[in-house]
Amino acid sequence: MIKKKLGPASLLDTESILKDAQRELALPSRRLFAKRALTLGGLSLLTGCNITDEASVNRMLERISRMNDGVQGWLFDPKRLAPTYTQAEMTRPFPFNAYYGIEDVPDIDGSDYQLEILGLVTNKRPWTLEQLHKMPQNEQITRHICVEGWSAIGRWGGIPFSYFLKMIGADLNAKYIDFQCGDDYHTSIDMATALHPQTQLTLTYDGQILPPKYGFPMKLRMPTKLGYKNPKHIVSMEVTNKYPGGYWEDQGYNWFGGS
Repeated sequence: MIKKKLGPASLLDTESILKDAQRELALPSRRLFAKRALTLGGLSLLTGCNITDEASVNRMLERISRMNDGVQGWLFDPKRLAPTYTQAEMTRPFPFNAYYGIEDVPDIDGSDYQLEILGLVTNKRPWTLEQLHKMPQNEQITRHICVEGWSAIGRWGGIPFSYFLKMIGADLNAKYIDFQCGDDYHTSIDMATALHPQTQLTLTYDGQILPPKYGFPMKLRMPTKLGYKNPKHIVSMEVTNKYPGGYWEDQGYNWFGGS
């Protein structure tokens, strides 16, 4: 057994570290940032914490993931555009993806739908679908990249999110925007990504009203983010300085989620 001296009164058992880390990193919720932020070889060089129990390993992995978030945020270029494509290059049919089966897609009544606005904004009035569809729209044909390793190209139409944020008087210096969804999903994004020119409140797919399987009545489309950061069936959004987390992020996935 190899032991590395950390200080006068502490020893770090590298064999135990590797054993505990292998167990933790085998979990599906750890695989993404394990690939991006951590190797077992590098792990054995870490010092300053006792990671011979599950809780300690979790805390260490969360710190590494947060560090990875900071690096991704620092590298993010708010003016750099993701690639765009032609209609001939679209994936047909565009695949359904969620943490549940297609038979469990939420049935949301668009006639009485209202988008709830919360947090650091001056105009908190809710928005109906009719009002949202009357706002200036744009369109993009971009690639959706899934954390599971597949990708697909789709045609999305909707409101430039930066325009919408300015319309509601959002504090553009706030740190986060949190999204709650009709299927109990939730996620959050950074303000720099929210203001990116390709970030869109999506209302249509391929020229038609957004189908339920793709996120009706509204989803957030961000070609600069991995798929799990693109929430569907959005029912509320909150501008905040308090870290909101997310459905997968709270289980260990990287929060920034850049693609």
